[in-house]
Amino acid sequence: MKGAVSICCFVSLLLLQATAEEEEAFTSVLRDTSHIEETLRLATEEKSGDYAAALQRLRKIYHTSIKPMEQAYKYNELRQHEISDGEITSKPMVLFLGPWSVGKSSMINYLLGLNDSPYQLYTGAEPTTSEFTVIMHGEKIRSVEGIVMAADSSRSFSPLEKFGQNFLEKLIGIEMPHKLLERVTFVDTPGIIENRKQQERGYPFNDVCQWFIDRADLIFVVFDPTKLDVGLELEMLFRQLKGRESQIRIILNKADNLATQDLMRVYGALFWSLAPLINVTEPPRVYVSSFWPYDYAPDTSRDLFKREEISLLEDLNQVIENRMENKIAFIRQHGIRVRIHGLLVDRYVQTFKEKMSFFSDPELVFNEIVDDPDKFYIFKSILAKTNVSKFDLPNRDAYRDFFGINPITNFKPLSSQCSYMGGCLLEKIEKAITNELPALLSSINSGKQPGLSSCEATGCGEKPKNRYRKN
Repeated sequence: MKGAVSICCFVSLLLLQATAEEEEAFTSVLRDTSHIEETLRLATEEKSGDYAAALQRLRKIYHTSIKPMEQAYKYNELRQHEISDGEITSKPMVLFLGPWSVGKSSMINYLLGLNDSPYQLYTGAEPTTSEFTVIMHGEKIRSVEGIVMAADSSRSFSPLEKFGQNFLEKLIGIEMPHKLLERVTFVDTPGIIENRKQQERGYPFNDVCQWFIDRADLIFVVFDPTKLDVGLELEMLFRQLKGRESQIRIILNKADNLATQDLMRVYGALFWSLAPLINVTEPPRVYVSSFWPYDYAPDTSRDLFKREEISLLEDLNQVIENRMENKIAFIRQHGIRVRIHGLLVDRYVQTFKEKMSFFSDPELVFNEIVDDPDKFYIFKSILAKTNVSKFDLPNRDAYRDFFGINPITNFKPLSSQCSYMGGCLLEKIEKAITNELPALLSSINSGKQPGLSSCEATGCGEKPKNRYRKN
């Protein structure tokens, strides 16, 4: 009897060893990744001189035509978005969001070829990423502490200092020489854990996510077949993504773990979970594949997964190709908002002065105007101006808080914001919006040197390319 038990144990050990060897042999087979370099055109040399000249021209337009009005009417205190030189010159940002252990870090390792190297991002079945990790280009491989990134004004991360020292300890940068990182910056985020309260993170997690969402050119929201449920934190995240639907790419990762029939059911379950969170008429595109370096599991739709991966890489390449156009469109959009803000503050100031008399109480007059601006046609008068849409007007309640911090008597009317040498603030920003920025965009699209600013040379009046539209 004991001999029979010993034989059975021995056979079981042999079977376990054989199974382990088969799994090891399977995972050791690496898939061909040449399509990544081909799709992203990493072997193609860029015209760095033309790109640098266009950036220099864009910086000059912003500093001379938009920023003066931005500072004069304290626009940053209304929108809390200050544009720095680092943000203008920064590379396109790709943001990775999603639940924990769905493969966000593995996907970055796969795209950069970092697997089995000392510099790969740590991955595992448990929640592994607790920091916001920024992977960017550098001459040599090194890590950069968050406090250093925030203190460096040449980078675009200095505004992150407002989230406190606890957050900066959870921010880390990794620099490495890589062709893809010469053109794009990746941001890996902590996975969403629904059973943990936000305040237990020690910093305002949702506010930090919003900061990165506002500056991201492409947002990858990653799921896997085992984490399709939507909790409070994920629901809050999709609220923050509202208005950015065209930049979102939803990814169903680890798809080769399922048979075809099960994959179809999981695909439908993912749509069912996300349907209440994405309020758009067009359903979002979901990319189904397995983003890691090892070969697909046998008896799976490997051709489908390969095509889905290439399609996603083409979207990434589109962002890289259009990065200059996107920056110009972003600065122009920012300029339109600054101009509307300046016109509104000017209208508030004019109305306040018109209603003030010798016997008037300034506080009562001010409160009457701020509490009911429609009574004085403040917002309606702005719509009569050219290039102002009612959909671009800010919230009326925001100006009650704005003037609560900044007394209305601190602002001058636009008519008095002129100088002999510098010109008028309104004229300069309108010229930038209608002439200079479209001319710069036209010069890039036509292959001309961006230094030309005359309408005859560049064709003023052409609308800039939509940054959210895939060409």
